[in-house]
Amino acid sequence: MKLDILAFAAHPDDIEISASGTLIKHIQNGKTVGIVDLTQGELGTRGTIETRYAEAAEASRLMGLHYRTNLKMADGFFEDNAENRLAIIREIRKCRPEIVLANSITDRHPDHGRASKLVSDACFFAGLEKIRTELDGEQQQAYRPKAVYHYIQDRYIEPDFVVDVTPFAEQKMEVLKAFRTQFYDPNTDAPKTPISGKEFFDFIKGRMSNMGRPIGVEYAEGFTVERFIGVEDLLALK
Repeated sequence: MKLDILAFAAHPDDIEISASGTLIKHIQNGKTVGIVDLTQGELGTRGTIETRYAEAAEASRLMGLHYRTNLKMADGFFEDNAENRLAIIREIRKCRPEIVLANSITDRHPDHGRASKLVSDACFFAGLEKIRTELDGEQQQAYRPKAVYHYIQDRYIEPDFVVDVTPFAEQKMEVLKAFRTQFYDPNTDAPKTPISGKEFFDFIKGRMSNMGRPIGVEYAEGFTVERFIGVEDLLALK
């Protein structure tokens, strides 16, 4: 398998909230894209493991993903240890992505920052030949992605770059609504959460608008980098 972009998420719906517009845009441009969810979101106030899988599958269909899997780490309790690091290394070596997207470097939910570092470190270690991993009984080759970019989640972080997702903003909102148990549903009596109110959709659009305004577009999604990025053509920048 060879993917252009592999996005990691601490929980199913992390990517959809923060970076699905970017993924949709690249898929529409012919790129191959996958998602790896670290946990099953089993500690979420609303919904169940079963509903999360069904919702993630529907979101994947709406985005047009080429690959998605779940590593079934412990929601809220996964650690940066050898077992979890190796599980991520196997996925990186299996999918051989050019670019990895990872959780926000810090955020309201403790899992997000922890997943961010875990994935980033695994991307480095995946390139070390002396770390041996197997998949389906076969030895994997060492592989390191070109870059790791971190999407921005609940808490605002100044982005290092933004991606214009204006043509895909409405499709992104439909993808979010695939997670029916997590977001606004006037017909449910499930407990309220910080993301279950109708105003959360307004927040998502407001965040995209805020990211888009400085580059003169309606909607954008922001990312932070681990190293400075190179540019071929200054005139191609917005």
